[in-house]
Amino acid sequence: MSERKIRVLVAKPGLDGHDRGAKVIARALRDAGMEVIYTGLRQTPEMIASAALQEDVDAVGISILSGAHNTLCPRIVNLLRANGMDDTLVLVGGIVPQEDIASLKANGVSEIFLPGTSTVDIVDFIQKNVRAQ
Repeated sequence: MSERKIRVLVAKPGLDGHDRGAKVIARALRDAGMEVIYTGLRQTPEMIASAALQEDVDAVGISILSGAHNTLCPRIVNLLRANGMDDTLVLVGGIVPQEDIASLKANGVSEIFLPGTSTVDIVDFIQKNVRAQ
């Protein structure tokens, strides 16, 4: 029996209308053999958590450029945990000031990938941390 593919939901919360980076990441994850669900633009935290639950994902990748990461990301984490998704990785990619990283991690974000991060590093992080669960 073959091992189940890692399932990753890639989401764009808030009003940010730029999704090129999210699509690049989604393609890199697919090319690495993962199953990727892309929610599209302008998702609410509730929509993202609901989709993650319905799709039974191993990780949620949040692409955010709008500056609303301190509000939206902890809300998404809290909704996932409230739905019993305690082992689901929550990854954030995009524009996150250095001074916000510790707070986001303290609020349940597994890792933050800043602009310029190699897609190989993102794939490796997901593979190592999903397999470790």
